[in-house]
Amino acid sequence: MEKNRTGRGLYGLVKVNWKAVFGALLGAAAVFTALFTVSAATVEQGVPLPVVMYHSVLQDEAYHGKYVISPAELESDLLYLKSQGYTTILPEDLLAYAQGKELPEKPVLLTFDDGYYNNYLYAFELAKKHQCKFLIAPIAYYSDFYTQTGEKNGYYTHCTWEHLREMTDSGLVEVGNHSYNLHKGSGSPVGVKKSSGETEEAYRIRLTEDLLRAQEAVEEHVGKRPQVFVYPFGAASKTTPELVKSLGFSVTLTCEEKTSRVTRDPNSFYDLGRYLRPSGMSSQEFFTKRMKLEKD
Repeated sequence: MEKNRTGRGLYGLVKVNWKAVFGALLGAAAVFTALFTVSAATVEQGVPLPVVMYHSVLQDEAYHGKYVISPAELESDLLYLKSQGYTTILPEDLLAYAQGKELPEKPVLLTFDDGYYNNYLYAFELAKKHQCKFLIAPIAYYSDFYTQTGEKNGYYTHCTWEHLREMTDSGLVEVGNHSYNLHKGSGSPVGVKKSSGETEEAYRIRLTEDLLRAQEAVEEHVGKRPQVFVYPFGAASKTTPELVKSLGFSVTLTCEEKTSRVTRDPNSFYDLGRYLRPSGMSSQEFFTKRMKLEKD
């Protein structure tokens, strides 16, 4: 290396302002910390996700009540949500959100339990008319049964596999799992809960066989394996959530009336709360007083 007259290397000619260097490093660290803090806070805070739970949709006023609303009430809900800036999403949009995609500014999830034929008859038509999306969670046993019989009655029959396939192919509807044949509200157990005196191993086998049977039926007939499990009656035993999660479900829906917050952490998609939409109240009353949604 060439030396200067003092015998020091060329690096000796360079004077480093260490005070300035340390200042710059500290400034960069402060900026990084601030950005990380904002990012972490945003992730922790999450996005509020209101979820609405519907069941049947019928014209006949004699049936309207807690679990049956009119097509007019459903259409009013769709129009009200749009007027307030809400965008209907599907559970698959949540999974995409976890992978880095964005959710709309004000997302809302509409769900239909049990898979009644009237959901196809009325809700699907309204979804196409207003370009809204919804999740339908059929009891797979009844989809099998009415596919075989071919019976269609808005009052009591359920969607056939052909109906579910048509709705899914539209891109507006996603099919979830509501059990194959564990949707029983009377006696013991209720829904997918553990039976009294049943061993944990026997319960695991029984639940696994039923839910996987529904998974395979939907995948075979609809073409997509459900990512969502909807708890019948919202009922669960202590070990049920982990068993359900171990079967590959990425989203679970309960009947607890609360607005959950979702983040990009996939674990935030479990046990999402839902509000049951009864007949007899206006859309504004339901969404602002019952669900506590802010009004624009």
